[in-house]
Amino acid sequence: MAAERPYSLSPACERLLRASVLDEDIGRLKYVSGAREEALRRLGIERVGDLLMHMPRRYLDFTHAYTIQQAPLGEVCTVVATVDRVREKRPRPKLSVVEVSLIDATGVLQVAFFKQPWIAQQLKAGDRLAVMGKVEFSYGFKQMSSPHYEKLDDSDAAGSILPVHPVGEGISVAWMRRIVAGALERAEGFCDLLPARLRARRHLMSASRAIRALHFPASMEERERARQRLAYDELLILQFALRLRNDRNLLDIAPCAHVTAEHVGALLSALPFELTSEQKQAVDEILSDMRDGRRIMNRLLLGDVGTGKTAVASVALAAVADTRTQACVMAPTGVLAQQYAVKIGPVLDAAGVSWALLTGATPASERAEITRRLAAGELSVLFGTHAVLSDDVVFQRLTLVVIDEQHRFGVGQRNALRAKGPGADLLVMTATPIPRTLALSVYGDLDTSVIRTRPRAGSGVETKVLSQANRDVAYGALRECLAQGQRAYVICPLVAESDDASELDDVPASREDAEGAARTAPALHSVEREVEHLRHVLPGASIRALHGRLSAAEKDAAIEAFRTGEAQVLVSTTVVEVGVDVPEATVMLIEDGERFGLATLHQLRGRVGRGDFAGRCFIMAGSGAKGARSTAQERLAALERTTDGFALAELDLRLRHEGEILGLRQHGGVFLRFVDLDADATVIEAAHADAQEILRYAHTLEATATLPLRYEVVRRYGDVFREVSGG
Repeated sequence: MAAERPYSLSPACERLLRASVLDEDIGRLKYVSGAREEALRRLGIERVGDLLMHMPRRYLDFTHAYTIQQAPLGEVCTVVATVDRVREKRPRPKLSVVEVSLIDATGVLQVAFFKQPWIAQQLKAGDRLAVMGKVEFSYGFKQMSSPHYEKLDDSDAAGSILPVHPVGEGISVAWMRRIVAGALERAEGFCDLLPARLRARRHLMSASRAIRALHFPASMEERERARQRLAYDELLILQFALRLRNDRNLLDIAPCAHVTAEHVGALLSALPFELTSEQKQAVDEILSDMRDGRRIMNRLLLGDVGTGKTAVASVALAAVADTRTQACVMAPTGVLAQQYAVKIGPVLDAAGVSWALLTGATPASERAEITRRLAAGELSVLFGTHAVLSDDVVFQRLTLVVIDEQHRFGVGQRNALRAKGPGADLLVMTATPIPRTLALSVYGDLDTSVIRTRPRAGSGVETKVLSQANRDVAYGALRECLAQGQRAYVICPLVAESDDASELDDVPASREDAEGAARTAPALHSVEREVEHLRHVLPGASIRALHGRLSAAEKDAAIEAFRTGEAQVLVSTTVVEVGVDVPEATVMLIEDGERFGLATLHQLRGRVGRGDFAGRCFIMAGSGAKGARSTAQERLAALERTTDGFALAELDLRLRHEGEILGLRQHGGVFLRFVDLDADATVIEAAHADAQEILRYAHTLEATATLPLRYEVVRRYGDVFREVSGG
């Protein structure tokens, strides 16, 4: 006889026990055995919970299905009819067309499937078929070309919404539907992670109902409400995972005691200007985090180009020197690392803070001395590139990691640096504005300091998008700029003509743009060709090239020549996007502008207009940006309208979606299956606020009421502390 459960079992534990059905092996489900079980496992479906999270890729909405006669021309709709005839044709040797004639009581619909010859064997006269596609009229019949289709059986009733799940060899869509229905029946009323009070306050349906509605919705409106419920769960659990990993007590890492404020005071006195109110606030927030004995700092310093993030970061570096520990600043390029050394180095010297620069170009003897001093604790600050990740770079005690433009580094690289100082505070700097919804969700563990105002306003930048026919406007501006003793940038997407355009980092934002860009690929501009071309356009001008294939010494020489005026025109790839500061540069010409994203274009134009003279940025648009509805054209038009980086970031999110913004796909393996960062602003705000509130009264989620939430954090994210702890 089975032992009875203890009378005192808590509601939270009850919920956990009821949740165990989700962990059952799929082999225990009805209809799952043999080839079907093997097919499910090949799809990565091992548990009942995996199956219930195997979401349909689309739906056949029979609640709005049309007869053939009613199907509206020029619109995408669903038609249910019977197969009358199937024929395969080959109008050309490499082109197969399967023609299917569908009939119902109201008429005939001709359906053509191109380059899918296997369909001829899958369909036969008498099959009941649902097709979804755009209805057209030609040769006296209504027609559809390559629509989505689904064979129906007697159990698929009209008037319902049928899910179409992703399947593989060994299992059909119809069998997947039956198996999912059986799993839902078995898991009826499974554990809901959220307390009923929280669900009621947020007007969320239960998890059990949401899962059922996602697979078999009564309406597409119900399906959307179910998606929002599961999106809320994703966001809430992610917030917990991100925030728990910054807890010093959980990691058993002692905070660093601040000995004095001697170096901070000396550095502030050494700065050649007074910090703005926004910079002072950012400094206060950073220093407060660094003194917090409970939490590890995980802060984002966000400021548009030219807002003075470097000065703020230098104060944090001085604070590290006050604790007799060490800091490391990692930049994505040697150009930017050198820029930090040039800008911050003299100020650190004046404040009595020791520092060094380490890049791939550092001579072996100098590198050996730097690593020796670092290991001995004789260096407080190390500036560098990926070179700082090498095994021979060992810190005596690393307590602050500063990463500039972190989306340019992979997760492994960021973790490798943090592992050199377990429990080290993290300061991330970026000039790429982050949309609020993205900041609250995927970057929810990053407390944010924002600098919106430039300490020195500069003279601004005027942006114009030009067609190839108006290229002379840009060339005229280049000649005028050089005649006045100023300097100019010319930006190209490729280094050499032989480069493969498909390997560019900044890909077009949509299929439409990709197709257009593919057509123009042979004509994409390269640095090498452009240097030669400009020698004819600008006779007598001193022109230098800059790109990632040059050695570090060659890059430094090119930038120094441009900075001093020895070179008047710098022809470059996007390597100048960050870190190159030449106030005398007033004109920028960007070739093939449709090949770059909004963030990149905005950062590039921030290189001009930084001094006493107004800047002008000309963006040449190729055929990939033509067409009234092109997203590339929309991006370029936005750059003409505004210089507000935050407004552009929101537009970039809508156009490119979250997967391409700030390297989301690299952010610690985070994958948001149900969240739409553009449409779910309200859901994101709610989950962010609720996570903060719950952690205030259940700091580690180990309270009885929050144990199911902690269990889910561990299940989804495993060791959420690994990145911070260096484990």
